[in-house]
Amino acid sequence: MSQTVLSLKNVAISQEGNTILSHINLDVNHGEFIYIIGKTGSGKSSLMKTLYADLPLTEGEGHVVDFDLATLKEDDIPFLRRKIGIVFQDFKLLPDRSVKDNMLFVLKATGWTDNDEMSRKIEEVLDKVGMKDFANKMPHQLSGGEQQRVAIARALLNDPELILADEPTGNLDPQTSSEVLEVLRKINANGKTILMATHDYALLMKFPSKTLKCEDARIFEVVQRTA
Repeated sequence: MSQTVLSLKNVAISQEGNTILSHINLDVNHGEFIYIIGKTGSGKSSLMKTLYADLPLTEGEGHVVDFDLATLKEDDIPFLRRKIGIVFQDFKLLPDRSVKDNMLFVLKATGWTDNDEMSRKIEEVLDKVGMKDFANKMPHQLSGGEQQRVAIARALLNDPELILADEPTGNLDPQTSSEVLEVLRKINANGKTILMATHDYALLMKFPSKTLKCEDARIFEVVQRTA
């Protein structure tokens, strides 16, 4: 595995014919934790969607976990996404399945077949996020913070090289947001690379890290001023 998990060179991102971001040059190395900030509509989510191939890369060079985004074929997208963990703002848990069955759905969809191996993996990732005792709960029985912990565990199932977290605390109160971010930072400390889009500047002050800002169709690094 190369040291660089993500590399973009002279990339422009467009949606419905409109240029959202341009002249993007970005390298993310293994083990980094990077925030992406910016106002609503500044391009944070469009960047994330490009990285997991929900939006095609049509201009510039982009490599993510050793996949070339510019030449990526539709058949390759599932393989790319197995190497990327994605955490969404709205959790996206299947409401009619237990926590364990949500996990099983992902594992089976990505080629796992051994029941014992799947059970071990589910227990392992739930333990990492402090949700081991909630495997048989339904999503509606969990708080927002607990659901997001499950969503983070789900993102870890296939041992991804990169985790993309798109506003993962957007629907949570400040205390729960801090708890969820502590989970992400712990995962990062164990070697996972994390790119997190957020508008929560309080979290940046509490948990400072490298920060990129989307503004005026560009992305640039900003220097944090900590209290």
